[in-house]
Amino acid sequence: MTARRIHGTGRGTYLALVLAAVGALLAGLGVWVARVEKSDKEADRALPENAASGALPHGRCAPGERLEPPCGAWWGAYVPYAANGSLTDAVHGFEKKIGRKLDLVYNYHDMSNTQRDGVLLTPEEQELGRDRMLMLAWESTVWTEPHHENWTETQLGWAEVAAGKFDEEIIDPQAARLKAYGKRIFLSFDQETDFRTPDAGTPEEFVAAYRHLHDRFEKLGVDNVVWVWTVSGYLGNAELMKSLYPGDAYVDWIGMDQYNYYRCQREARWLDFDDSQRPTYDWLRANISDRKPLMLSEFSTAPDPDDPDRQRGWYQQVPRVARTLPQVKALVQWNRPVPGPHCDLTVDRGPALEGYREAGRDDYFRQPVPSR
Repeated sequence: MTARRIHGTGRGTYLALVLAAVGALLAGLGVWVARVEKSDKEADRALPENAASGALPHGRCAPGERLEPPCGAWWGAYVPYAANGSLTDAVHGFEKKIGRKLDLVYNYHDMSNTQRDGVLLTPEEQELGRDRMLMLAWESTVWTEPHHENWTETQLGWAEVAAGKFDEEIIDPQAARLKAYGKRIFLSFDQETDFRTPDAGTPEEFVAAYRHLHDRFEKLGVDNVVWVWTVSGYLGNAELMKSLYPGDAYVDWIGMDQYNYYRCQREARWLDFDDSQRPTYDWLRANISDRKPLMLSEFSTAPDPDDPDRQRGWYQQVPRVARTLPQVKALVQWNRPVPGPHCDLTVDRGPALEGYREAGRDDYFRQPVPSR
């Protein structure tokens, strides 16, 4: 979830987080990005160990080369860092609550090229990736606070990315890290891209930047990346989303981020799981591509303050409805509250946790996770 869509009219944006607050950072950005501290730069060159192990999965339910499971769907989550700063502790704690191991762990990075948030495949991500899949969202921004705490950022600009300005200092070192890792990972460039215009550039500039990143990785021999094109899925942006699609040759999966915000947004209409997902699912299949697997790359429900048990039922629907959305091959819970009353989107306690635990026990979400 990006800052652009947490609050606002309808399923609008959170543009109240103004970029003016980071004007000083913007003024010095070119120097800061290009001339990282020597200690950071040396640490960046410490490549991950190759995590690919064992034989490729086989059998009727074995996932294919693009990690698409034929017999069900992956069960994943985005879990924010723990209070002690550990992602590993956060994921393990979440798994203990929900009573199962996640298939897929989702995490976010900027392009600062610093150890804090700008290095893909941190040691903790590598540890978690030993027996889980990883999905990394890579934003063409520099975050103001650690782990994008308050969603304030400076945009680098799609035109600059497409022109190759950041290739040597930022893109190439991270491509080398992913290649050394060996194991296949999901990668999403500027997720929820329809809420990044016009700050980041035009749709044409996004397509050029996405294709440049894809082609750069290909040129560098990075063949273990599964490319995910992720949009909000807000159908008020339908024409915009069409113009942002890089093309089937550049996309392996399509991601959509749809929620039941209920009273977290100004529109106080409860959407059950089916109602929150199916309209965008149908639209993407009809208007973008009917050949690509889909990922609910962020999904969740806000509570109903008048009926706390309603969250339990929302999650209990998930296995049944998922079977009627056959191209949805991964579901990723957004487990972070957002600002505002009635905006706790987590499943950390109460009826939400009970419903989510039950959904996660379903056989549809028990697929063999590949080790390479």
